Amino acid sequence: MRDFVATARALADPTRVRILKLLESGELCVCHIQERLDMAQSKVSKHLRVLYDVGLVAKRREGLWVHYRLETAPLTACNLACLEYVARSLNSDPLVIADAAQDATPCPVAESAS
Repeated sequence: MRDFVATARALADPTRVRILKLLESGELCVCHIQERLDMAQSKVSKHLRVLYDVGLVAKRREGLWVHYRLETAPLTACNLACLEYVARSLNSDPLVIADAAQDATPCPVAESAS
């Protein structure tokens, strides 16, 4: 029951649901999430930490940048059901559509690798 309550709390915040919807298209650097949500980096990082702590997202560090993606490792039944529900839901929500439609500027990691 503890895992369910923690996951439910994580999904109770609209910003965290928006982040999950953004990550459905693949891995994103924190700077891209920050840009698309028009939020401060510290606030975005706080939300990502909550999602990470409950096992809904995974992260990978590349130098100074951290990239997040939806977790694909063995998920709890609760997390799997929640991610599937989020994936099926809100696709016609105007805010989710606007978030997805934004073009992100190139990531500094990608620029330095070129």
